[in-house]
Amino acid sequence: MNILYKGLTFESFFALVLFIGAVLLVNEISRRSKLMSVVIYGILPVVLAAGVFFGVLGSPTGKTWFAWVKVVSALAGVYGFLLIRHTKLGSSKFAAYFPAAILALNIAEAIYREFEVYATYRALTVDAGGVLVQGGVWNLLNGIAGILTIITLTGFVGIRVSNDRTRDMIWPDMTWMYIIGYTLWNFTYVYNCISTRSMYAGFGILLAAIIAEYAFKRGAWLQHRAQILAFYAMFSLSVDFQAATFFQILPTYSPQVLMGLSASSLAVNAGLLAYTLYAVAKTKRNPLRQEVFVHTAGYKATIAANHL
Repeated sequence: MNILYKGLTFESFFALVLFIGAVLLVNEISRRSKLMSVVIYGILPVVLAAGVFFGVLGSPTGKTWFAWVKVVSALAGVYGFLLIRHTKLGSSKFAAYFPAAILALNIAEAIYREFEVYATYRALTVDAGGVLVQGGVWNLLNGIAGILTIITLTGFVGIRVSNDRTRDMIWPDMTWMYIIGYTLWNFTYVYNCISTRSMYAGFGILLAAIIAEYAFKRGAWLQHRAQILAFYAMFSLSVDFQAATFFQILPTYSPQVLMGLSASSLAVNAGLLAYTLYAVAKTKRNPLRQEVFVHTAGYKATIAANHL
């Protein structure tokens, strides 16, 4: 583990497990209850923002523009997904285009940050948010990988609401390959640009979203991702939890590791693009107007799991 991180102890590992369990619990509670969704993503942000404004709460993360943009965009995604799940918008074109648009915007924000870090922090530097970062060619490689994660979005016209009590937003055409490609890209982005907090802002919440997808509700990965990210973003802006020693799992800042991660991210997402283009050519389906992966076992399993 000293290749990627240093400072991992039994206590810090246990804290990481508790952290993942906590965000999963919040996700499940809010997923299963419309009232709790309103409380967690409607009322709690106002309370936390007031605490930060009046100086009762606060974290160094809140000193950067990106942290606030990330909170707003993550919450916007959650609100849009709630409207899709619980109003007539779920059967309109809004359900087809909003999720893809908000995901693409979220990715674009991170791509911009990659290029900003490359241009601004060419040596190991503490940024305005107290995060130690080091820019390099790896930022450019992963920025390109991020662009590929936007290009490989397919089948958003097939987004629909599950036919069960929880009424989850399901994207059947979002394959496990896309989820892996996105996860590797996003972890690499966080490792490159939010380095000090990357174990939690990256690995922890990304793993939680995958667990939620395959252990709790299949096909709702984007919904899981948005809710977990929004809750974490609110929490990290309000509480400097990594000031506690058992939360301090820090990256090694090895240029070789930074380059290796970014090159892997680019290679995997280039492979995903190649496979997507192959599937489009083979099925003769338009990824902007049709679902592409309807022939796959994963697509069929998602449809069956959600009674669609």
